Amino acid sequence: MSDVRVCEVLVIGGGPGGLTAAVYLRRFRRDVMVADKGNSRLSLIPVSHNYPGFPGGVPGRELLGRLREQLECYGGAVDDIEITALKKVDDVFVASHEGGEIHTPVVVLATGVADAGLPVEGWPDAVAAGAVRLCPVCDGYDILDKRVAVASQPHNRTGHALFMRTFSCDVTLFERDPETPLSAEEAEKLRVAGVRYVDAPLKGVTLTEAMEPVLHTEDGADHRFDVFYPMLGEKARSGLAQALGARCGECEKLIVDDHGRTTVPGLYAVGDVVLGLNQISVATGQAAIAATAIHNALPWRFRHRH
Repeated sequence: MSDVRVCEVLVIGGGPGGLTAAVYLRRFRRDVMVADKGNSRLSLIPVSHNYPGFPGGVPGRELLGRLREQLECYGGAVDDIEITALKKVDDVFVASHEGGEIHTPVVVLATGVADAGLPVEGWPDAVAAGAVRLCPVCDGYDILDKRVAVASQPHNRTGHALFMRTFSCDVTLFERDPETPLSAEEAEKLRVAGVRYVDAPLKGVTLTEAMEPVLHTEDGADHRFDVFYPMLGEKARSGLAQALGARCGECEKLIVDDHGRTTVPGLYAVGDVVLGLNQISVATGQAAIAATAIHNALPWRFRHRH
């Protein structure tokens, strides 16, 4: 017989958004479960220098550990389980996992996004060393004046290249879709900004012993850089919400209101899975707002004298 557990709020995802929501809810004395399968993008970040309160930066895994420790201070914990299905029966969500089910009136989805990529030799080591980077908003300042390679989707390749040009004089944009050549307007913007453009399609990336990315193009050329930004798009991990009919926008990201509510009653979403800017500070802010709204919407739990 499968195990059935009941709680007031189920948080799915143990990244900064999910853990912050759980901390707030525990401090509101709510019965909370956090289900996490261990895929937080934060764990990939070697050091984050733009998260408030850490002037020397903070490693992603350390920040996750601190948030888990903070949750434990208030009697909370993270269950290392993967929620494989989510359905709603009347006003109760039924979340399935390998060991059973969790029944709850409220779910907070904090499942993040999956990055689209291309073959990079030793991908985890490249990210850990800072040779491959995922977020120029987070760490553009940290690569000032380095040799920067950018690969992007056609719809915003020029914008990404110009964004990186604000941090370095040495920026090269690589072609990923030869069937969508640069327009004359795009080419002129790159020329004025001093961004080089390689029109031979990019086919792969390897690393030197010094952890320098080498980009290989189909014309047989090899291009060496200090940093590579593969800004090739992302896809929100919103499948559980979509199965319930939640409304999504670009990249399958969930659309929420000012309190983090999706279009499915009782289902909230915070962090990168939500339409908007992918930032740790944004995720924690959204979590604080959603958790407070949830607390105010649930039946009161009056304090008894001890």
